[in-house]
Amino acid sequence: MSRVLVTNDDGIDAPGLRRLAAAAVARGHDVVVAAPDEEASGSSAALTATQEKGRVVVHPRPLAGLPGVKGFAVASSPGFIALIAEHGAFGDPPEIVLSGINRGANAGRAVLHSGTVGATLTAAASGLRALAVSLDILTPGGLSAAVGTALAGEDDRNWVTAADLAGQLLDTLVGLPPATVLNLNVPDVPAEKVRGVRRAALATFGQVQMTIAEIGEGYIRTAIEETAVDLIPGTDLALLADGYATVTPLMAVGEAPLRLPEPYR
Repeated sequence: MSRVLVTNDDGIDAPGLRRLAAAAVARGHDVVVAAPDEEASGSSAALTATQEKGRVVVHPRPLAGLPGVKGFAVASSPGFIALIAEHGAFGDPPEIVLSGINRGANAGRAVLHSGTVGATLTAAASGLRALAVSLDILTPGGLSAAVGTALAGEDDRNWVTAADLAGQLLDTLVGLPPATVLNLNVPDVPAEKVRGVRRAALATFGQVQMTIAEIGEGYIRTAIEETAVDLIPGTDLALLADGYATVTPLMAVGEAPLRLPEPYR
């Protein structure tokens, strides 16, 4: 049994958060839930928090369907939550951080901007194992202006499919080296329709991209649209499009093996 922190960037009331926590509880782990008090999508690994009189704002939050699991709504980014959890902010420090289940795929190199992934990379920087989990939702016309997550029809989504696969991968993660980060993306379909789970390379782009819709006097208006680029076989976006769930090991920030010219050697 491991001590597990469950967090996300969609906020404490997001349905995927409870289902991910339930999957960890079902496997016998000691779970605590701490998540932003409001949506923090696109926050990457930012260490931001709202303070009152020098204190970070934290409120206990009961979680439906999770009796005995402590929950906290925190006025901060998920990366900040992962960091303070390591220092005992929510009880015993975690050994594993689970982040998700995100509304929308976190795929391609766009994972750089994901608060869901940012929490796991923050955890890994301190040597913790971590798993980011996302459900591949993309509703035309229903994209968040921040990062392109779908906002409509949450009750009809296949959260249980992602939660079950996350639970299975959690069993594997426990036996992997410290500081391992896995990024799991799951199609929004019933479990029996998932064709399998494949290791995937990161696509060179994200599922959606930001564009400039309008530039005016004193303002800029942005928009989100689907990426109109051919999918590369073997990448996470290509495999998701073919009906597979994907797993991609990610690396926390580290030194690049780049040889510099004189005089910088």
